[in-house]
Amino acid sequence: MESTAATSLASLWGEVFGTQPDPDLWVVIATGVAALAAIVPHGVWRLSRNAITIAHEGGHGLIALLTGRTLTGIRLHSDTSGLTVSRGKPTGLGMILTAAAGYTAPPLLGLGGAALLGSGRITLLLWLATLLLVAMLVMIRNAYGALTVLLTGGTFVVVSWLAGPQVQAAFAYAVVWFLLLGGVRPAFELQAKRRRGGAGDSDADQLSRLTHLPATVWLVMFHVVSLCALMGGGRWLLGL
Repeated sequence: MESTAATSLASLWGEVFGTQPDPDLWVVIATGVAALAAIVPHGVWRLSRNAITIAHEGGHGLIALLTGRTLTGIRLHSDTSGLTVSRGKPTGLGMILTAAAGYTAPPLLGLGGAALLGSGRITLLLWLATLLLVAMLVMIRNAYGALTVLLTGGTFVVVSWLAGPQVQAAFAYAVVWFLLLGGVRPAFELQAKRRRGGAGDSDADQLSRLTHLPATVWLVMFHVVSLCALMGGGRWLLGL
C-alpha cells in the first residue's frame, strides 16, 4: 500500500512539474486570435473583463499580504469593478506597492504564464492558476464575486482533470494570451475616463496622493508594464 501511494505521488509530481509538448504554431496563433475576439468587441468585453478584474483585485490582495498588510476582503461587482480592502499603515512603500499592483497584475501574470508555457509546463500553469483562484475565493465577500471566482476556478479544474493534453494546451495558451492582451485595454479605458473628468479615485489618483507624483506618471507606468509584458510574453508564446 505504501509503495503504491509513493508511486502515485511520484507520478503526480512528475505530471505537474514535468514538461509537456508544445502545441502546433497554428494553435498558438488561433488562441491569440480567440483572445482578441474576447477583448476587442465591446459587448463581449463587458463579460470577459470580469476575468481581468479577478486578476486585478487578486494582485492588490496578494501584494497587500506580501507587504505585511492585513487583507480583510475582496469584492467583485457585475459592472466589472472591484474593491480590495486591507488594513495597515495608510502610507509608505507597502501601500504604494499594493495600489500599483492592480493594473499591473493581469499583464505580469500573463508574462509569468508565458514563461511557464515557453518552458513546456502547461500542467503546472493550470494547477497554479487553480490554487490562486481557490486562495482568492476565501477572501471574497460578496455573492457575485464568489460566483465569478467559482465559475472561473471550476473551468480550470474541469480542464485540468478531464480534458486531454491538446485541449489543456489550447486552453492554457488562450488564458495567457487573454491576460497579456486584456491587460492592455484597462489602462486605456482609465485614461479615457480621466480625460472626461471621471475616475477621480482610481489607482493612479491614489498613487498620486501617496507619492506626490502626477497621476499621469502612474498611468504611463501602467501602459509601459502592460505593453512590455505583451511584447515579451508574445515572443515566448510564439517561440521567437
